[in-house]
Amino acid sequence: MAMRAETLNNAVIVVAGASSGFGRGAALKLGTMGAKVVVAARRKAMLDDVVAEIEAQGGSAIAVEADVSEPSDVARIADAAISRFGRIDAWVNNVGVGAIGFFWDIPIEDHARVIDVNIKGLIYGAHAALRQFRSQGYGSLVNVGSIDSEIPLALQNTYAATKAAVLSLGRTLNEELRLAKEDGIRVGTIMPWAVDTPWWYHAANYTGRQPRMAMMDDPQIVIDAIVTACLHPVEEQPVGIKAKGFNLSHHLFPDLTERISAETSKHQSDRGGPAPVTTGAIYRPMDDGLTIEGGLRERMREEDAASSSSTR
Repeated sequence: MAMRAETLNNAVIVVAGASSGFGRGAALKLGTMGAKVVVAARRKAMLDDVVAEIEAQGGSAIAVEADVSEPSDVARIADAAISRFGRIDAWVNNVGVGAIGFFWDIPIEDHARVIDVNIKGLIYGAHAALRQFRSQGYGSLVNVGSIDSEIPLALQNTYAATKAAVLSLGRTLNEELRLAKEDGIRVGTIMPWAVDTPWWYHAANYTGRQPRMAMMDDPQIVIDAIVTACLHPVEEQPVGIKAKGFNLSHHLFPDLTERISAETSKHQSDRGGPAPVTTGAIYRPMDDGLTIEGGLRERMREEDAASSSSTR
C-alpha cells in the first residue's frame, strides 16, 4: 500500500476556494513549503496570480477554473491534479458562500444557492477526493467548517445549517472509513470563529448594515490550521481561543451559549454603517476582494471611533 506523505514537501494538495481568504493564504503557504498545489475557484485571473506567486518562490502549482456547485467542474479539478502530478495527498474543501439577515428577509433563491455551494459543492469535492484516496490507499480530506458548525449563529441561519452539515459529514465519513478499514485516510473539519476575510463582503446581505462581528480573528491562525491539517487532520478542530471557548460553552450550556451568540450577532450588526441590499458574490464572482484579509477590523475601528465621538 502507498504511504501517506510525512512532510508537505512534494505533497500534492488541492485547494478549492483559493482566490481569496483562507484558501489563498493556505495555497501560498503550502507552495512555500514545497507542496505541489492545485488551486481552484471561479475567478481564473486571481488563481493565475496565486500560481505566479507560488512559482516565483520556486514552487509548483496549477489553476483550475471551477464552480464547486457543478459536479463536472469538481471532476475537472481532480482530473487536472492526477494528470499533472499523478496523485492527490490532501484535498482542502474551502468552499462557502453566505447570506446574512433574518431568515425570512433572505430570498429563497439565495438560501438554495448557499446550500448548492456549501453542502453540494463540499460533497462533490469530498466524493472526488475519497474515491482517489481509496484508489491510492491514503489521503487527507480537510473540510473548512465554522464555529457555526457547533453553534447556530443568528443572522447566518442557512449558512450555519450548512456548516453543521459539514461537521456531521466529516464525522460520518470517518466512521465509514473505519468500517472499511481505510486506515490511511482521514477527514478533518476546521472550525474557526469569525475571521477578517473578504467572505463578509462576498456574502449576500439583507441586514441594511455593513457586516461585522465581535472579536474577529486574524486569518493567519486559520491558514496555519488548514496547512497542518493537510498532514494531521482532526475530526473536530475549533481554531483559536474564542472558537475553543464557545465550542466548550455550547457543550456545557447550549441554550445560554446560543442566546449570547445571537445577541452578540444582532448587536454587532446594528452597529454597522448603512449598506444596500446585495447578493454579493453568491451567484457571480466579484472583481474585488482578492486579498487574504478583508479589512473589516479596520473599518469596525473607524465605525466605533466615529460612534464614540458622536456620543461625547
